[in-house]
Amino acid sequence: MSTSMSTGTLITVAPTGAELEKAAVPNLPVTLDELVTTAKDCERVGAAMVHVHIRDDDARPSLDPVRLADTVQALREQTGLVVQLSTGGAVTDPEEHRLRVLDAMPDSASCTMGTVNFGDDVFLNRWEFIVELHKRMQERAIVPEYEIFDLGQLTSLRRLLDEHGLPAGGHVHVDLVMGVPGGMPGDTETLAAALRAIPAGATFSATGVGRSTLPVLLAALSAGGHVRVGMEDTISYARGERVKDNAQLVARASGVARIAQRPPLTPDEARALLGVRRAA
Repeated sequence: MSTSMSTGTLITVAPTGAELEKAAVPNLPVTLDELVTTAKDCERVGAAMVHVHIRDDDARPSLDPVRLADTVQALREQTGLVVQLSTGGAVTDPEEHRLRVLDAMPDSASCTMGTVNFGDDVFLNRWEFIVELHKRMQERAIVPEYEIFDLGQLTSLRRLLDEHGLPAGGHVHVDLVMGVPGGMPGDTETLAAALRAIPAGATFSATGVGRSTLPVLLAALSAGGHVRVGMEDTISYARGERVKDNAQLVARASGVARIAQRPPLTPDEARALLGVRRAA
């Protein structure tokens, strides 16, 4: 295994996403107040980083620059969490709007390493767009999390680093997003295959979507990795049981991490791991 090991576990919470509708999931946090309350609750039970999608006044996915900046500011003022913005947005968002996300100056931002079928949709990430996103994060000292939806995207990551240099902060961290219909499956065999292709010295988190949430969490911890949980990725806590809130998912991940003797990292420990500078 070429990944960098850690004695603790970085737990990221992805509370909202861009796919679920508030009408269908009433407990989904979509307003700024709901998001901040959720983030505080999740930090209290072990989260160190929050992966943020925002919504407009009608609870629809948004990349509005003012809302993004206000969200980053509020989360910084009211939590200690590492604030990571999604540059994926919704699958219909144009590239220029996705690049503009970085103007909100988060601590971290996602950088998806290739195009993938996303259910019935296509999540488009052209090579030129990926390079531009990487360069703009280097210029702004924003630490990327390279999101990997399929194994070939790890080859693209190696090409990106070879041709355009290390990310801001100097450390490579990837998130293996597993179980998306159209992407790699959420199972131990695929996780093991991914780890053989991760750049030397990199760290990784893994996200299990839907039914793969628990299998991926357990596999990632057993392999020395980190985890992302949240209602963006699943609204089922157990068979026939809906998730009460995001903190419930974070608390479960924290408990399993402690059983594995790799307790949750604090936000400051997460900053040190990822190379994130604390905002002035």
